[in-house]
Amino acid sequence: MRNTNTGIDYLLDLNTRHSQAFMDLATERRRYRGEHPTEIAALKCMDGRLHLPVMTQSALGIIQPFRNLGGIFNLGWPFFQAAIDQWVDYSISRGRHCLIFVTYHFARGDTHRGCRGFQYDTDAAKAAAINLKNQFDSVYGKGGAVVPIVCGIETDLDALILHGDDGRSIDLANAKESSQLELEEMLRSLYPSMPERVIRDLIPLIRGNIKHIAEIRTTNRPIEEAEHKEWVLGVGRGFDWLHVINTAFIVGPFDPNLSVAIETAARLLKNNIDEGRIDADGVVLLTSGVYRDEAGPEYHLSREKALFLSKFALNIIKDKVPDLAPHLQILTGRTNLNTRKLEVIERVG
Repeated sequence: MRNTNTGIDYLLDLNTRHSQAFMDLATERRRYRGEHPTEIAALKCMDGRLHLPVMTQSALGIIQPFRNLGGIFNLGWPFFQAAIDQWVDYSISRGRHCLIFVTYHFARGDTHRGCRGFQYDTDAAKAAAINLKNQFDSVYGKGGAVVPIVCGIETDLDALILHGDDGRSIDLANAKESSQLELEEMLRSLYPSMPERVIRDLIPLIRGNIKHIAEIRTTNRPIEEAEHKEWVLGVGRGFDWLHVINTAFIVGPFDPNLSVAIETAARLLKNNIDEGRIDADGVVLLTSGVYRDEAGPEYHLSREKALFLSKFALNIIKDKVPDLAPHLQILTGRTNLNTRKLEVIERVG
């Protein structure tokens, strides 16, 4: 069962602490980007365990997350296409390369700690990631400014598995601390067309993950911490701060079939209640719109988006998973991307 880390008040406190940490790291981010200018994005499953800043020991805000059920995306989706193209244009306009982690996830110790979005079928999840990577290559070209790589995430040890262009893969759980030259050679072998700038900017994340894996092994993290005990359904964007293990399923607004992703996440939450992994009280539906400019329409549009997503998600839950609805607390907010602070718009519970 959950401990006292539960409910809306806990989430608001978590957001306040994360926002402060994010702002405190502003100087570190500027220093890091000066040394490693490549813009980095991660296409990930809604599973809240997949927190790449922790796994790579990188400063908050360096990796831009995009989330959906199972990590399933398609560049044909209009909203996803627009979001990615805007991000790419932003990066290229500043003379930066774009590195995109196209991810899938699994658990080496137990299939059923893996990706519920793919019904725990790791081969299917991996195939979908490879197809998406190929789609990026087809759209943006290979060896250019946009560099997608397929990356497995193994959640028992938080280990990254790097899939090379020739089908080989390297599991960083089996890697040792290596010199800069050795890591550069490893990456050149896996990714012959990867620009040298991107190789140099990928290496700190590789080093960070190798170090993080060693720390996980040293602490002997209880395996139950890697099991599914989520009690929050987050819908929208701006959830960088919501990455405490076993806390949230996060559904981005990219999929044209958004209702299906919300229904699936709601069923998973109800299943967590039914199987006694979480308490029935205090399950939260959390929605967020995002903005950077408080002076223009973007600020007001973020409010309208958050309110729409909240009503949309609640109606789907009432229709498709009605037994979950009575347990829900509801928090609707908008997130300032400059500070990661969540502003409450509406609260029920």
